[in-house]
Amino acid sequence: MSKRILVIQGHPDVSNQHFGHALAESYADAARAAGHSVQTVTVAQLDFPLLRSKAEWEAGPVPASLKPAQEAIAWAEHIVFFFPLWLGGMPALLKGFLEQVARPGFALSNMEGKSLPKKLLAGRSARLVVTMGMPAAVYRWIFRAHSIKALERNILGFVGIAPIHESLIGMVEGEPKGRERWLARMRQLGAAAE
Repeated sequence: MSKRILVIQGHPDVSNQHFGHALAESYADAARAAGHSVQTVTVAQLDFPLLRSKAEWEAGPVPASLKPAQEAIAWAEHIVFFFPLWLGGMPALLKGFLEQVARPGFALSNMEGKSLPKKLLAGRSARLVVTMGMPAAVYRWIFRAHSIKALERNILGFVGIAPIHESLIGMVEGEPKGRERWLARMRQLGAAAE
C-alpha cells in the first residue's frame, strides 16, 4: 500500500552536501521507486522569523513562507526528519521551524480554558534520522538521547504524531563502509515507508 511521505531536511547548511542530505535523498528515491508519494521541505531554504512570545505563537499569523510546509504536513501520512545533532539537540533553525508550524489551530486545538489541547496531527507516524560525530550508543545510553526524547514527547507526541521511530547514526565522519550501510538502510526504510 502506498503512503504519502514528507521528508523534512533539517540541516541548516545548504551550501555543502552533507551525509544527512545523502541519507534523505536515498530514502526519498527508494520511496518514490516503491510507489509512494514524496514531498520534501528543506528548512534551510525557507525564510521565516523566530517566535518571541507566547501571544505570537498562539495568535500571530504563520509566515506565508511556511504555509506550504503546513500543507505538506497536513497531506503527509508519514514524516521523516533528517538533521545533525548540534550541541546535544536539533539545530536551532529546525526548532524555530517547528515552533512556527506547530501552532494552535493547525497542530493542536486552541487552548483557551482547557488543560490539554486536542492533538490535530494524529494519524501520522514519524521517523527521526539523526547524524552525530559521537558513537550513537554513547548518545543513547550515556546521554540518554535526551533531546531526541524531548522532540518525540514534547513536540511530535504533543500534537498527536505516533508512532515515532529513530535512526541514530553515529561516527558520521568514519569509514565509507559504515556510510554505505546507512545509505542502504535508508533505501530499505524508504521503500517500506517506515
